[in-house]
Amino acid sequence: MIIQSKKVWVANQFIPAQIEITDGKISRIYNYGEKTADQDYGSKRIVPGFLDIHTHGYYGWDTNDATEDGLKNWLANIPKEGVCGICPTTITQSFEVLSAAVKNVADVYKQNPEGAEILGIHFEGPYLDMKYKGAQPPEHIKAPSVEQFKQYQEAADGLIKIITMAPEHDEDFALTRYCSENGVVVSIGHSNATYEEAAMAVANGARSMTHVYNGMSPFNHRNNGLVGAAYRFRDVFGEIICDGNHSTLAALNNYFTTKGRDYAIMITDSLMAKGYPEGSKFLFGGHEIVIYPDGSAHLTESDSLAGSTLRVNEGLRILVEEAQVPFDVALNSCTINPARLLRIDDHKGKLMNGYDADIVVLNDDYSVEQTYCKGKAMI
Repeated sequence: MIIQSKKVWVANQFIPAQIEITDGKISRIYNYGEKTADQDYGSKRIVPGFLDIHTHGYYGWDTNDATEDGLKNWLANIPKEGVCGICPTTITQSFEVLSAAVKNVADVYKQNPEGAEILGIHFEGPYLDMKYKGAQPPEHIKAPSVEQFKQYQEAADGLIKIITMAPEHDEDFALTRYCSENGVVVSIGHSNATYEEAAMAVANGARSMTHVYNGMSPFNHRNNGLVGAAYRFRDVFGEIICDGNHSTLAALNNYFTTKGRDYAIMITDSLMAKGYPEGSKFLFGGHEIVIYPDGSAHLTESDSLAGSTLRVNEGLRILVEEAQVPFDVALNSCTINPARLLRIDDHKGKLMNGYDADIVVLNDDYSVEQTYCKGKAMI
C-alpha cells in the first residue's frame, strides 16, 4: 500500500512524499507522485504515530481494573486520537490489586490484539512521598523495596518498563540502582526530593521525571526543588501534562523552551473518565473523582487535580497554537522522545524506511483523519 501527501514529516520538516507500507513496516519513501498512490491525503499533515507513556485508562476502564476486555477496548479506540502505542499505568493500591493489574497487561500483551501497541507498563507507585502523593491513595503508599518490586515484575512477566518513585525514600538508592541495571526507567515523581537528592538519584540511574510541576517539590530561586532540577538537568527526560489545566500555557512554554526538543515528553495522565461528559463520577484508586467543565478530573473530597481526560492530538494543538511551542519540539514530545526514553527509537517515532508503519494523518484543526497502527487503518 502507498499513501501520499504534500506534507509528510521527514527529517524534521514537511516534504511532498509517498510512504510505502509492507507487512506493517515502512518499506520505502518515494517522491510525491512517483508511484500510483492507494490513498492521497492532499495537503493534510502526515506525522509519526503518537506514543503516550503515562495513561491510566479510557472509556470507563482503569489499568488497575485488570480485565482483558477493558484493556482491549482501550487499545482498539485510542488510535482515534492518533495514538499507536501506550504504557498502561497503574496507581498506588494493595499488593494484590497491583499484581493482578500488571499480570492482566502482560496477558493481553501476549495476545497482540488489534489497535495501539502495549509498549510496556508504567508502574506509578506505591513508592511515593506522602506530601506530594496527589490523588494516590495514602493508605497503600510504601517504602521502596527491591524484593517486592521483583514480585511485581515477575507478575508482569518483565513488562514493567517505567517506574515512578520518590528516590528520597529509597535507602541507598537500592531500588533506583536495581531498576536502572535491569532495563527499567526510573522516573522521579510524587516526590519531595531536594535538588541535590534529585542529582544523586540521576547519578544512581534515574533517567526521567514524572509530570513535571505536578506532584513534586516546587522551584524557588534559593531552594530549586525538583522543578528546578527538571529545568537544569538538560539530558534527563521529563514528562509533562499538556492540557493547560495542570500547568499554565506560560509554564508549558517555559518548560519546553528550557528543556529543548530532545528530552520533553508529552503525556496525558488520562483516567478512566476520559471519553465521558462533565459531571461524570468514577472511583480512582478507591477514591471518587469527578470531571470538571474544562475536562480535568478532581477528587471530590478535596477538589485536588487527579489526572486528565486529554487527547494527545489536542495536547499537540495546545502546545503549538496556544503555548506557542515550535511544531517540531511539540511533535517530538509525543513521538521520538518517548521512543528514545524506552529505547525503542530504532523502530518507533519516525517516518523512515524500516520503521513500524505507525502513522497519523492530521487535519488543519489537529483532528485525526486517519491512524495507521503497523500499517492497518484504524478509523
